[in-house]
Amino acid sequence: MAELELADTVGILRQPGVRPRHSSAGLGWERLYLSSQHEQPYRAEFDPAPTHLLILHLNGPVTVRRGKRPGIQSRTISAGGLFLQPAERTLAVELTGSLDTVHAYLADEALRDANEGRPVQLSEDFGATDPLTEQLMLALDGAVRRWEPSARTYTDQLTGMLAAQLVRRHAVGATTAPRPRHSGLSSRQLAAVRELMEQRLAEPLPIAELAAVVSLSPSQFTRQFRASTGQSPHQFLLRLRLDHACRLLRTGSDAIGNVAVECGFSHQEHLTRVMRTKLGTTPAVLRRAG
Repeated sequence: MAELELADTVGILRQPGVRPRHSSAGLGWERLYLSSQHEQPYRAEFDPAPTHLLILHLNGPVTVRRGKRPGIQSRTISAGGLFLQPAERTLAVELTGSLDTVHAYLADEALRDANEGRPVQLSEDFGATDPLTEQLMLALDGAVRRWEPSARTYTDQLTGMLAAQLVRRHAVGATTAPRPRHSGLSSRQLAAVRELMEQRLAEPLPIAELAAVVSLSPSQFTRQFRASTGQSPHQFLLRLRLDHACRLLRTGSDAIGNVAVECGFSHQEHLTRVMRTKLGTTPAVLRRAG
């Protein structure tokens, strides 16, 4: 296969109000085109594209409208929300506010391979939350920002995992083994917990307060949260804090110490230690790269 290029995308990235930050162009990726950018408000209709489009909202909330009258749908989407557009379909969309995004354009072959060679029909969706898909998108974006040829195998694996998750969670008629009752939080419960975490990134956030949002005991909440996300509440909150710090360092000019405190770290050295452990970099390096 040839490398996926801008010409294989739906057309959003060609909008005059889109300010690109970095992309996978020139890296030789055959099944995925990845791009990170800042988008200004727009309303447009795009012709069908050969690739499946997945958009991760990095901030918000922002209202997005999809479709044509009289069937227009509207969603207010927060950071971490997803927008999914299947291949070969016309897209009518309106973005009502400025937004930072990561776009992933997937070749249909990647989805078929993830589905044992069978065709896959993805759902049109927007506003959904999917923690695993979000983390895969962020990992791919991080690989582009810190690209080196040795990362090719790693990004191929991430692309396969992303395709498999789309097939499992976002295909039309997708079925998964039903969870036993109370084995995990519902999508609505998880969204409510995440919203509280994002509102209070800079503050201590006891498990009891998170549990109260979904009317569970702390022990029930911790167990069900891990069942839903594969992480403890502390690990998940730490990742949100770290992701927010990365965005501020890339796009803002506040002192690193101020960014650390705003994102819930006790001081600059704390942020540096966590970032070095989790991402293999430091706030100073990330700021210079931004």
